[in-house]
Amino acid sequence: MTTVSETTHAPVDDSSFQLREISVAHSPDSDDAFMFYGLATHKVRTAGLRFTHTLCDIETLNQKAREGVYDVTAISFHAYPYIQDKYALMACGGSVGEGYGPMVVSPRPFTANEIKTKRIAVPGMLTTAYLALHLFAPGVETEVVPFDQIIPQVLEGKYEAGLIIHEGQLTYDKSGLHRVVDLGRWWQKVTGLPLPLGGNAIRRALGPQLTAAVTQALRESIQYALDHREEALSYAMQFARDLDSQSADKFVGMYVNERTLDYGADGREAVRRLLDMGHKAGIIASEARLDWVG
Repeated sequence: MTTVSETTHAPVDDSSFQLREISVAHSPDSDDAFMFYGLATHKVRTAGLRFTHTLCDIETLNQKAREGVYDVTAISFHAYPYIQDKYALMACGGSVGEGYGPMVVSPRPFTANEIKTKRIAVPGMLTTAYLALHLFAPGVETEVVPFDQIIPQVLEGKYEAGLIIHEGQLTYDKSGLHRVVDLGRWWQKVTGLPLPLGGNAIRRALGPQLTAAVTQALRESIQYALDHREEALSYAMQFARDLDSQSADKFVGMYVNERTLDYGADGREAVRRLLDMGHKAGIIASEARLDWVG
């Protein structure tokens, strides 16, 4: 029986560090912008550390992580087994769906069984959405399409259905599309757990003291945004594709909350279960070894 191992690192004192530049990469989305607001605007500072930010779509970040490009990077949990030799998981910064998550949408109201026979546009083969879809519908036919082109291409008839992530979860119905299945809801029914979608990973080469200090800085940035919600939301609105302020507030609340500060026991169990199921199903080639920093 396949299992997923886990290690946890304790925080350490970072007061002796000299100035060090830390490269950070995350998605250009309102929830990530909200999360990193404190660091990006220097509202949160850590002695000896200077953070530089790069914004990329999540599938690009997954691929860059395989190359070890950034010190800290947002990743899909599906990607973690492929980068675990280079990166550990930060114990904060997760985006977790509490009974909601990526959705399969279509122009016609297909049933859940019917959709398993259709060709579905997906946002990337290393996204957690792709993993969850293939756990839900083993063998389903998929084709990778940039995430922001999935809804337009489904509407154009290029695909019978699309797997949507990010803000599309709140806007798909405005285009006249039907939700066939919410994979976060499906996952919760199957496992009783929330669906862990994305997290932040940190390069192991930084060493235990620096990884602990950087993780603490991210946690403080998340806490600052939660404590100063209005100003953090105002900043995040520049990344809120086609969302009004009320919808952006809702979307950020879905994916940046108390669980983003700490996954909790059930959140970590959900990560273990997801990757273990993916490996047993033959979707993930390598067994995951969960290694949490902070």
